[in-house]
Amino acid sequence: MGLSAFALLVAAAVLYRLPRGAAAAVLVAQCVVVLAWWTTIEPSHDRRWSPAQARLPRAEIDGPRVTLHNIRNFRYRTPKDWDQDFYDATFDTRELRGVDFIVSYFSEFAGIAHTMVSFRFAEERYLVISIEVRKERGETYSPLRGLFRQYELMVVAGDERDLVALRALFRQQDVYVFPVRAPRERVAKFFLGMIRRINALAERPEFYNTLFSNCTSNLVKQLEEVRRIPLGFDYRVLLPGYSDELAYELGLIDNRITLEEARRRYRINERAMQDGGSERFSLAIRR
Repeated sequence: MGLSAFALLVAAAVLYRLPRGAAAAVLVAQCVVVLAWWTTIEPSHDRRWSPAQARLPRAEIDGPRVTLHNIRNFRYRTPKDWDQDFYDATFDTRELRGVDFIVSYFSEFAGIAHTMVSFRFAEERYLVISIEVRKERGETYSPLRGLFRQYELMVVAGDERDLVALRALFRQQDVYVFPVRAPRERVAKFFLGMIRRINALAERPEFYNTLFSNCTSNLVKQLEEVRRIPLGFDYRVLLPGYSDELAYELGLIDNRITLEEARRRYRINERAMQDGGSERFSLAIRR
């Protein structure tokens, strides 16, 4: 039996023997102590991070040009066996051709999914930005733990053959790549907002929160700034597995067809399997 479990049993035995009023007072006092301790926990950049999340991206902005450092470009043999690589690259917002909204389902529960965006530049260049839990070595993700300051938040900037192929091919998740309907000026503002978010997290660590600071809510915050329209509370932000419904209602993805047809059209798993993660992966999944 662990120490925490033993302590809970002792506390339960003590409370059981106390009068009801005294037991309630003790329970409230314990909750206050736990809450006070919880608020003292601080996020950190200094931990034994998983190799895939050990490097934080940083960016230098020079007008329309952005030089991004530590772009992840792993090549996988299995989800736990890879060749590690990071690189730097410069992107010009004048060469932006669009952005795709990506939803990857990794749980049997419909509301659970991971969302990302992929920016499309001239000459078939793609950059994925993924806001996610920054896991320590040996750590796994739990939505429940994510409510209690147990994970730091990070932005991963990466190649589609890393971030998309990892989920579609090697983790065998259902992955959807929806083209976003937006003018280039808004896409450029959205891109620069995400770049500023990269730099903010590199400068100052933050905690991930399953409900209030997750993959989708961070994208929505940047989207609200671009659209100048607050989206307010929506359960589909709290539950990213339903986020494509919200994007469909907002007209961000093609709503001239049904959502079911859009999902059939933009599910990329079969095309990803046929390609196998080649140099032309990004083109293959969009055929």
